[in-house]
Amino acid sequence: MPKNSVKQIEQDEKRILDELTKNANKSINDIAESCGFSRQKVWRVIKNMEKNHTIWGYTAVVDEEKQDKKGYILLMKRTNKPFPQELINKIINRDLAKKGKKIGIEMTNSFYTHGVYDWVICFNANDIREAKSFVEEFNKLYEGFVSEIQLLEKMFCAVSCGVTNPEIKKLKDFFKI
Repeated sequence: MPKNSVKQIEQDEKRILDELTKNANKSINDIAESCGFSRQKVWRVIKNMEKNHTIWGYTAVVDEEKQDKKGYILLMKRTNKPFPQELINKIINRDLAKKGKKIGIEMTNSFYTHGVYDWVICFNANDIREAKSFVEEFNKLYEGFVSEIQLLEKMFCAVSCGVTNPEIKKLKDFFKI
């Protein structure tokens, strides 16, 4: 197979992405060594993946508890009423994240989904009162377009962004009788 075939390029990208997923802080030299590639090749592949948005960015996986925060999940089921363009623009402009930030909320993930719920938002807050204030902001912003909301508090995070919690053994505490 030629070195630069589409299939080979995709395989090389996947190998590099696997290394970045394990540890986004890994040096280009270490990734090159792990994959058996040259440093230049790894750098070029990463830059191409950043340019074409295969890689959106880099982040640290943080334990909310050690920041005196709690993790929450908001599940939203929408009505059948079509979203007007103005509301779609608010979603794209991330108005909810901006409003949340003003009340101390950090949105960590937001997914438009298919299933029982249409939207899943993961966020961090200082406490349940702050989380409920965020839900109220959500209700105001999408009034008339939401048929159901569920607010869940994360009790323990076993895996985040593909990284296993280094304190995974604490999960045993949740199963004690």
